[in-house]
Amino acid sequence: MSSDRNNPAGRRRLAWRALPIVIVLGGLIAGYALGLHHYLSLTFLAESRDALRAHVAANPVLAPAGFAVLYALAVAFSFPAASVLTLFAGFLFGWLVGGAVVAVAATAGASALFIAARTALGDVLSRRLGGRVSQMARGFEDDAFGYLLVLRLAPIFPFWVVNIAPALFNVRLGTYALATFIGILPGTFAYAYLGYGLDSVLTAAAQSGRAVTLADLVTPQLTIAFAALAVVALIPIVLKKLRRSA
Repeated sequence: MSSDRNNPAGRRRLAWRALPIVIVLGGLIAGYALGLHHYLSLTFLAESRDALRAHVAANPVLAPAGFAVLYALAVAFSFPAASVLTLFAGFLFGWLVGGAVVAVAATAGASALFIAARTALGDVLSRRLGGRVSQMARGFEDDAFGYLLVLRLAPIFPFWVVNIAPALFNVRLGTYALATFIGILPGTFAYAYLGYGLDSVLTAAAQSGRAVTLADLVTPQLTIAFAALAVVALIPIVLKKLRRSA
């Protein structure tokens, strides 16, 4: 690493490796600077729902395709709007089509961010970490699918954190994408279904003169359901460890 910093070719190599992360950070900063986050809110949906639905009705193919691209970009640039956009999808396209569009788009965007993080940071960690942490990394690699599935099923950590973390442990892209796609399905369709029934909530909020928040939609029952899914996904990992120690 130090030799790379001390010669022109090495510095160019490091610059190229860091470029994907620079692009991601630059896109995130530019998005906020342009005020795009104001459009990724329930307030915007409440104010524009008639126009958005008219656009979807007039463009039954292009509208979901364009939404998928927007969602993938939001995930790739780590905009903290995945839950709100999933509600958008259910509201605009119905829970089934909306959930399917989001599952594909979120997996694509997360995979792009994963590749960017692995390109820039992947081998840095393996060179610098040692001892117990490197053992943890090897354990993660041994059962990457199971670990990722649990993390995806239970939204304990922010979505963008789980998108990046596996890149630091040399997880294979195929394993990452499959675990991501399967793991986000329950939560995706749950939020899409919430979005599907959102119209009455938006109408009531408008009549009362207040903005809608996610807290109005996410019930304790839904949170308990996510936790139960995580426990179910954790069972194979626990059994595997018990068999190894036996």
